[in-house]
Amino acid sequence: MQPRIACIQMTSTQDVTENLNMAKDFLARAAAEGANMAVLPEMFAIMEMQQGDKLKCSEVMGHGPIQDFLQNQASQHKMWIVGGTIPIAIPADKNRVRAACLVFNDKGEQVARYDKVHLFDAHLRASQENYAESKSIEPGDKVVVVQTPFGRLGLAVCYDLRFPELFRRMHAQDVEIIAVPTAFTYTTGAAHWDVLVKARAIENLAYVVAACQTGIHPNGRKTFGHSMIVNPWGDVKASLAQDTGVIVAEIHLDYLHQLRQDFPVLLHRKL
Repeated sequence: MQPRIACIQMTSTQDVTENLNMAKDFLARAAAEGANMAVLPEMFAIMEMQQGDKLKCSEVMGHGPIQDFLQNQASQHKMWIVGGTIPIAIPADKNRVRAACLVFNDKGEQVARYDKVHLFDAHLRASQENYAESKSIEPGDKVVVVQTPFGRLGLAVCYDLRFPELFRRMHAQDVEIIAVPTAFTYTTGAAHWDVLVKARAIENLAYVVAACQTGIHPNGRKTFGHSMIVNPWGDVKASLAQDTGVIVAEIHLDYLHQLRQDFPVLLHRKL
């Protein structure tokens, strides 16, 4: 039987408890659909109303209600969970956090952590949207690929999708599946989401599991949705437009390995 991986699409609010209850229902649905792993979207537990909200609910690494929730859900459903991003405190900097993507195995053990490297500081003139993630987030500096029973899993977050060199570094660590929790803005998502997700899959001959926030949030932010699971050839195996919900697809590593052997483009690089 082939492993099944789920994407969860949410419209998160500023209320952590409310968001965890929503995530609980979606994780139960993913488990009921036979998922061996589920990927939550970026900021699944807190979509802040104001700049400092994420600081107020930040957690010390290894302790806190959001981490306890992820641990308990993974253990309860015997399912690996890629925990979107959560705000992890920085002892030396009280004004910023790390946007950390934590991975829990099916025993509830935290086995990997990726801190978002590329931060979204941008002014979208057409929609008059301003973003300055670096004011409240400290960037990470490590590429993370972890061994799972379903393949070697690489981690990236949202804006990272625009930086193909990060994914090439994953390929150097034999990545096979890439989880990308996101909260793409509606403006940038409508323009670039589909092509970016497919490009990262095609150019690395890897599965990409991209879980997105969707809809209009209480803070007025509008996210694009359109979570998708894409195979190494760029075929969309499952997708969800703008509703909240769960999508599931099988991962076929035998297909991936045969494709890399038959179409060895990754061995042909010169630079």
